[in-house]
Amino acid sequence: MMYVKVHRSYRNVVAICDSILLGKKFEEGKRQFEVRENFFKGNEHTFNEVTKIMEIESREDATFNIIGQESIKAAKEASIITEESISTIKEIPFALVLG
Repeated sequence: MMYVKVHRSYRNVVAICDSILLGKKFEEGKRQFEVRENFFKGNEHTFNEVTKIMEIESREDATFNIIGQESIKAAKEASIITEESISTIKEIPFALVLG
């Protein structure tokens, strides 16, 4: 399962994370990523639901913050990201997509 939270503004920001990562912080050298509840905790969805949400939001020119194995897999399935756009911190994959 994954959390999806859409922050509505002039350009939507879609925050997606694997449920098991919520509330955790990852650091590696000077890089860090904190999976904050106030940013990522929206509604919990299945893989197929998340893929559909990403497809819809990408047509609306949204930006995406994606973290976690399952979330990254869903983003690749939805053609939101490519392998080259994926980075890792402590072996946790993440991607930022600026529409």
